[in-house]
Amino acid sequence: MSAQARPSQLFKNLNAKIASIPMILTALVVFVGGTFWTILYSFTDSKLLPRLRFVGLDQYERLWSAPRWLTSIENLLIYGILSLIFSLVIGFLLAALLDQKIRFEDTFRTIFLYPFALSFIVTGLVWQWILNPDFGVQKVVRSLGFDSFVFDPLYNSDIVIYGILIAGLWQGTGLIMCLMLAGLRGIDEDIWKAARVDGIPMWKTYLFIVIPMMRPVFITTLVIIASGIVKLYDLVVAQTGGGPGIASEVPAKYVYDFMFRAQNLGQGFAGSTMMLLSVAIVIIPWAYLEFGGKKRV
Repeated sequence: MSAQARPSQLFKNLNAKIASIPMILTALVVFVGGTFWTILYSFTDSKLLPRLRFVGLDQYERLWSAPRWLTSIENLLIYGILSLIFSLVIGFLLAALLDQKIRFEDTFRTIFLYPFALSFIVTGLVWQWILNPDFGVQKVVRSLGFDSFVFDPLYNSDIVIYGILIAGLWQGTGLIMCLMLAGLRGIDEDIWKAARVDGIPMWKTYLFIVIPMMRPVFITTLVIIASGIVKLYDLVVAQTGGGPGIASEVPAKYVYDFMFRAQNLGQGFAGSTMMLLSVAIVIIPWAYLEFGGKKRV
């Protein structure tokens, strides 16, 4: 590139570049600055107010020795792994069914997507009622004559996280379905025709041809699901409040409680820093796969 071409490239789309300055400054000051501020104060003994009295790794040692935090990590892993698997499988199957050009497709798509329009608090309260043994599913089934039927996941500390998972899948699967459907609609019709001419079964066409072609859609979907898993909070508060006991505790609730209820900012900052680390573990590989994994020409 010549020396004369460089200034012209610099001033290309100048209005758009100037308009983006406030957004860039906001990102740098609020997000990047806030991130470093949080990490810095996670090494202090801040209580009600932030104070720069460093205690090294004490907050992290306390964090990883706290049964409540360990329970929250275990719950997040269970919820996260199952949510990733079931969201992708159910979302893709629903999208594959709708992609068959069935009648009333728009109606079904609206029905499946509607729960995503609700807030997590509303979803949590609805499923708290549905899973309540006194007037929910258990009550209805017992009224049909099955007196020994038991279904009270929100009141059983061993399976409470699965009750929260049900509500999360009900709300989020519709969005995954729409993303997958958009990806399927982007597949060239000639591919389907060629597969039918060659006598390839439909399930093999999906598994070995269609799904590999939808790699960008799957990667984006995984990032969206993973970001929702890490910040899981509303459903837990609305359904169980972290109970029974601490059986349904999650990291976001742990951080909130220590920062705003226990008035222990240092411990809350340490927990939020670990959550930030988990987000980075998801985002960095995604960014590499999308932008750094291919050779530029």
